[in-house]
Amino acid sequence: MDLLQRVLKKENLNAQELSKLYDYDIFTLGQVADGLRREKYDNKVFFNMNRHINPTNICADVCKFCAFSASRKNPNPYEMSIDEIVSQTINAYKRGAKEVHIVSAHSPNYSYEWYLDMFSAVKKAVPQIHLKAMTAAEVDFLDRKFNKGYQKVLEDMVKVGVDSMPGGGAEIFDEEVRKYICKGKVDSKRWLEIHHYWHQLGRMSNCTMLFGHIENRVHRVDHMLRLRDIQQDKNIVDSKQGGFNAFIPLVYQNQNNFLKIENFLSGQEILKTISIARILLDNIPHIKAYWASLSLNLALVAQEFGADDMDGTIENESIQSAGGAKSKNGVSKEEMIAQIKNAGFRAIERDSLYNELQEF
Repeated sequence: MDLLQRVLKKENLNAQELSKLYDYDIFTLGQVADGLRREKYDNKVFFNMNRHINPTNICADVCKFCAFSASRKNPNPYEMSIDEIVSQTINAYKRGAKEVHIVSAHSPNYSYEWYLDMFSAVKKAVPQIHLKAMTAAEVDFLDRKFNKGYQKVLEDMVKVGVDSMPGGGAEIFDEEVRKYICKGKVDSKRWLEIHHYWHQLGRMSNCTMLFGHIENRVHRVDHMLRLRDIQQDKNIVDSKQGGFNAFIPLVYQNQNNFLKIENFLSGQEILKTISIARILLDNIPHIKAYWASLSLNLALVAQEFGADDMDGTIENESIQSAGGAKSKNGVSKEEMIAQIKNAGFRAIERDSLYNELQEF
């Protein structure tokens, strides 16, 4: 039987076997992935109104792929105060943002209480805003630095108003690759444990994969399968609470970092990866073509290759843009809507948990 047919029949195949999906031509993969996506969402493309805030770029870890953290590649360290973060949140909310996305470097300077106080202050100032914050890598860092236990960190996050978690820090789960690109950072087993416990607390999160550096196709597929396995926890599925909202394939940006990857991924390889994600991740509802990583144009094309979401307006993007992406100033709501509609899709504004708010 044809491999693609075997996959669609949900045969239990390993990463090595499934990596052969990349051998199909892009149109075959795209057609299958687009069909699966349209079964779920018809012609809808989702986006949200959000603001990214990155409290500091001073980091205790050194990831070779990172252009954001303060280093000799980026000799401009900064730290924000809680008042600054709250002020930015209030201003973003006044401009229509419904989510604030707070992700930071692994600061050697902030205390454990600082994070809790910051989240509390944000929610007190703007109770209506959805607070998405703390990657699993940050949770692991706070656990190790302050000896709290990741369960305690996550429980404290819930108490102070964190609504959901972003998917950062996953990179590639293969430990040999991680040892080279982000040695000392959260390992793959712990990243998955942290998200799983967060889901058991009844909360949603996203999941990511950074690709286009030293990993290979088998590593990518293995990464997806591990995410699919975590999502299959019967207790979480049956409770209809918790779990992954969206999978976000992040394209490695090759400027201003220490990996020295000169050959950028082709558009075809990126689109194949997104299509394969839609085909394999049948239990993760949304595939996000994160425009800040892909570019707005390729993210729109990706909506025909299995993706159904663009992310949001962002307002200020520091992490991808530090590596060369053209995303620093975000995109206006009007531009996002126009681009989606011009591409032939229905533009749907959503909230952070994918409840539909308005169609344009």
